[in-house]
Amino acid sequence: MSWPIPMIFPARLVQLRKQQDLSQQRLAALVDLHVNQVRRYEAGTAQPTLNTLISLARALHVSLDDLVFEENERGPSDEFRLQFEAVSQLPEEERKIIKALLDGMIFKHQTKRLVGSLSS
Repeated sequence: MSWPIPMIFPARLVQLRKQQDLSQQRLAALVDLHVNQVRRYEAGTAQPTLNTLISLARALHVSLDDLVFEENERGPSDEFRLQFEAVSQLPEEERKIIKALLDGMIFKHQTKRLVGSLSS
């Protein structure tokens, strides 16, 4: 199964590979791919499966987010960053309560959106 990968992926793959002084051939060997497939990924003419992305991230010693997204593209916006940092300092029981509140609000929003799309 494949899905659209952000356009940053080919450039990030090249950048991370070169930062670690890996040739395309060596990276291909590390993730058990043919070198031509690595070339296609770097050229943006092919998209890896999720399993291949995981293997590439492991071989490059980065997270999937770091491999696929631009810096600061994922994670909380500046508006929420300080609040999330403060929450991470709270006792575990209070963090659980806040997480449950957030999960509930997200579920409510997704349900509204789903019901709205079904009635359209």
